[in-house]
Amino acid sequence: MSRTTEDTNRRLLRARDAMDRAYAEPLDIAALARIACVSEAYFIRSFRAAFGETPHRYLQRRRVERAMFLLRSTDRSVTDICLETGFTSLGTFSRTFADIVGEPPSAYRAQGPLAAVPSCFAMAWARPSSHRPNGSVSEKRQPHPAE
Repeated sequence: MSRTTEDTNRRLLRARDAMDRAYAEPLDIAALARIACVSEAYFIRSFRAAFGETPHRYLQRRRVERAMFLLRSTDRSVTDICLETGFTSLGTFSRTFADIVGEPPSAYRAQGPLAAVPSCFAMAWARPSSHRPNGSVSEKRQPHPAE
């Protein structure tokens, strides 16, 4: 790995860490690109190449991961959880949640409370994938046969 690639990856990790810390706050590509010290377009391309998904989709998935935990471990309303995890619209939250998890928030909550297992195992097991069970990618575009 070249020194340039290593430096770029380190800056991308810095931006991803900022997204992990502030997932509930409004984040824009310009601010994240500044953290990574690159242009917006280069940030989006290099983030996707490094992590396999766009910055926007990564942030959505992180927010949904947190919402999954809150839905099954608290009795707070879906609207409260939606707003706490950084979504500004209940409709967008429900659509994004269903797209990533495969079912709406209310159906996910109906599965009951989380099982008592070590949190590291539970988080890894419940982490939503960026790929759907039927093999299609959760982004709007479909993969090419060579992918």
